[in-house]
Amino acid sequence: MLVGILILIATFFFMEFVAWFVHKYIMHGFLWSLHYDHHNQPKGFIQKNDTFFLIFAVPSCIFIIFGAIDGFDYKSWIGFGILLYGIAYFLIHEVLIHQRLKKLRKFLFGNITNKYLKAIIKAHHTHHKYLDKNPGESYGMLIVNKKYFARND
Repeated sequence: MLVGILILIATFFFMEFVAWFVHKYIMHGFLWSLHYDHHNQPKGFIQKNDTFFLIFAVPSCIFIIFGAIDGFDYKSWIGFGILLYGIAYFLIHEVLIHQRLKKLRKFLFGNITNKYLKAIIKAHHTHHKYLDKNPGESYGMLIVNKKYFARND
């Protein structure tokens, strides 16, 4: 069980680097056509960009299912680590930063005073000042450059 939890935690943190790579080189690369609307604020609640959840959901499900078939071995823990990162992504990116669910944001986060959360928001807003595919900055979600802490109001 302890080994499984360590695998889950390691997978969660590894996913930040996977997400950074996918965001920088795939979303802002050859699949910009799906990510474009996220930077250019489309009308409506659903964006083409929302299809990217499959990039992470499908491997998570596959790992969980095949791990369950093999008696909930390490594969399940990897799948749950990816799932946990996906939940964190939803809460941080969709709820906190973009406020797509305003009532949930108010309930979970209230008035933001935490310096780390403020730095995440600042970094992401800096990322969104670029409306084109490139150049850009701040492609990650949880790892934030220290300059965004200095800029907190």
